[in-house]
Order: sequence, then C-alpha cells, then structure tokens
Amino acid sequence: MHIPTARQPMATPPSHVLLLVAALSLAGCAGLPDQRLANEALKNGDSVTAEQNYRQLAALGYADAQVGLADIQLDSGDPALVPQAEATYRQAAAQSPRAAARLGKLLAGKPNASDAELQEAQQRLEQALTRGEQGSLLPLTLLYLQYPQRFAKVDPQQRINQWREAGYPQAELAQLLLYRSQGSYDQHLPEIERICKAALSTQDVCYAELATVYQKRGQTEPQAALLQQLQSAYQAGAVPAQRLESVAQVLADPELGTPDEKAAQQLLEQIAPSYPAAWVSLAQLLYDYPVLGDIDQLLKYLKNGREAAQPRAELLLGKLYYEGKLLPQDPQKAEQHLLKAAASETNAHYYLGQLYRRGYLGQIDPQQALQHLLIAARGGQSSADFALAQMFSAGRGFQPDPVNAYVFSQLAVLKGTPQALELAAQIAQQLPPAALPQAQRLLQAEQQLRGLSLLASAPPHAMPTSISQEAL
Repeated sequence: MHIPTARQPMATPPSHVLLLVAALSLAGCAGLPDQRLANEALKNGDSVTAEQNYRQLAALGYADAQVGLADIQLDSGDPALVPQAEATYRQAAAQSPRAAARLGKLLAGKPNASDAELQEAQQRLEQALTRGEQGSLLPLTLLYLQYPQRFAKVDPQQRINQWREAGYPQAELAQLLLYRSQGSYDQHLPEIERICKAALSTQDVCYAELATVYQKRGQTEPQAALLQQLQSAYQAGAVPAQRLESVAQVLADPELGTPDEKAAQQLLEQIAPSYPAAWVSLAQLLYDYPVLGDIDQLLKYLKNGREAAQPRAELLLGKLYYEGKLLPQDPQKAEQHLLKAAASETNAHYYLGQLYRRGYLGQIDPQQALQHLLIAARGGQSSADFALAQMFSAGRGFQPDPVNAYVFSQLAVLKGTPQALELAAQIAQQLPPAALPQAQRLLQAEQQLRGLSLLASAPPHAMPTSISQEAL
C-alpha cells in the first residue's frame, strides 16, 4: 500500500469514502466484521457469530448488514427486540428495497396494527415491488386479503392478474393464497399442481403445496416421488430444513387426507439435530399420534426443544400439565411454562386464560382470564372467542355481561368454532332488544380492530401454514 509522505499533501475525502476505506483496510484483520462470514454463520445456524459481524457492519452503514441484523432480531422471538428490528429496517429502507420490503412485512404482521401502520406497510411493499424486490408480493397479497375493509378499493384478483401479466413468478403463489382465502382451494387442485410443478425449482414452498394436493387426492405414488425429490434437494443444500418441517406437518394433518405420520416423523428426525424447531414438531407429532412413541420419548423431544430455547416447547409442556392426560395435572407447573411461552406464542395466552377463568390455581381470576383470552382471540386463536363468550355469559366470579357475550359469540361463529352456533343462538335470545344496537356496534368495532370482514371470516385452517408464515 502506498503511504504518502509529509511532502505529499492530501485532500480530506468525504465521510462515506472514509468509512469504505476503513472497512476495506481492516478486512484482512482477524476478528473484524465480515459480511460473507456473517452470511455463512447464519446459514449454519450460528446466529451469535452472524449477529456480531452484522452489527459491526451495520454501524458502518451497510444496508445488507442492517437487514441481516434486523432479521436476527425478529427471528429471536423476543418481543422486546421488535422495535429495534423496525428501527434497523428503517435505517436501511432508503437504500435497500429488501429492507423496505422487510419493514412492510413487519408492519403488516403487527398484532392490532394501526391504520397508519397498515397504510405504511402497503406503501413500503408496493414501493419495494416497484424497485424489483419480488419478495414483497406475497406479504402484499396477504395484507389485502387479511384487511379487506381497510383496502376496500383494491381488488386482489385484479392485482394478481396484473402481476401475472407482468411476469412476476410469485404472482402464481399469490393466486394460491387467494384460492385459500376464498375457500376454493379444492376446486383448483389441477391448476395448483400445474403452478407448483413449474415453480418447484425456484419456489421451494411448492413442496408443501404439492404435498397438500397429493394428500387431498390420496395419491401415494406422486407423494412418495415428491418426498424423494425433497430429500435429494435438502441433501444438496437446495432447500432449507424448514421446508422439510412444513411438508411433515402436511403429512400429519388429518384434515388434508389420510395422515402419513411415520413419514412425517422420519423427515423431522432427519433435521432436528441441526434445526431445533423440529424437536418441538416431533413432540407435537407424538402428542397427536401416541403410537409413534411413549411419554418419555415425547418429554425427551421437549427437553431438547427447551434447551434450544424454543418457546413452542414451553407451550406444549404447559399444555400437558394443564390437561392432565399424559402427565399428572399440575396448574402451577402449567402456568410456569405457559408464561415462558406467552411472549411469542398466542396459544399460551389461551391456556393461561382458561387456567384463570376456571379457577385451576385456587380461585377464579376474571381480570387475568379476560386479559389473556382477549390477547389470544385477537391473535387468531381459534377457541378464545368461544371461551370469552362462555365467560361473559356464565359470569363466574363477576356479573354476567350479555352484550360482550353476544360480541364474542358472534366472533366465534365467524371463526367456525365448534358449538359456537348453538351458544350464539342462546346468547342472542337472552340479549335484551334494547341492548342489540350497542352489541352490534361493539361487534363491528372489534372486527375492524382485527381487520376481519363483516360478511365472512375464513376458518383458521383456510390460510396456508407454508406461504402465509413465510410471507409475513
């Protein structure tokens, strides 16, 4: 490197050039930030090394590192890090369409997002798509489907048609989302198969979609060929472990056809040592299909999941102590594990609410029950509205409230909760006619808060676990 002498005066370079020179001059020194090292570490599951390098590069203003750092903060499952991730995405959004798309996804996925946040989410995602970030297309589609009232001027089918005409590959997957939201997925199985066969090499989410198609049709031979192709792609590093987990969940779902729980178990056991979330999925599989293993095996899986700091492991263990079927019922232990899971797991709030509503801890606590059940209901938990309707109707521990009972019973009906129709009819009969206008206003306000359509709301299983989770 040429070092100028005192006889060679230098002009002061701009600050951004100084940052770049500093980064380049330090690149060969051990212990200094390295974007490639961070990317490799994250790919291999070493989030600590990845975060260290991303953080140092992010401080120098590198947009890609800022995105990587914010991604790690979100993936941690710690709610306290969400504002930090949002701020980090904002720092990079002006330079990076990917950061703008990530920010839009974050805002769109916020529980009880405000109108301003949803509007900004739309703007960020639309702008990112215009700037070539195609990863914003699916979350944008979900935004329109989940908040039809707030984006009433947008016709999702029309937008998807435009995206298809423009040649956006993910527009085909957006069409699948629309079919699910409309409840017409089963009527379009041939088209879904065609779309996903064509996109399989570039859109690995299609493994789960094709597995769903074959499960619904009961086509064992195409399913077996698909699983073999998936295994080969995983061993070649072409698909992530998460994809094997999502396919395993399809195979184990009795609502999609005859389950193949053994094939699901084989997929999960293959990835669990390097993908800790699979330990919890294995435990859930044994919970659903006891023939696959005993309670000791289930607890071993949960132990591995808890040691890897998986909140879902705490949730399932808390549920086991709550139910008292496979383990002796222990409300105190149930509460302990459920509270650990509650920061990121909506279902934990449901079981906590039931503990407090039913007085399992010694006495009924209606305030705690209401708090947790309402969080669960607004988070999309399928049975929480029904539990709230029961609570306000029965009034155990407090005065019955027929207006709120009406509101939550109607919401339970919209969610398709079993027995909700019968309960809603009983509550409607008990509601004084003079109170009906107030109840309807409160119902509409709660629906608007959640972004639900007044005319219809898809059952919980209507949105895919594969596409929707990755999009948001």
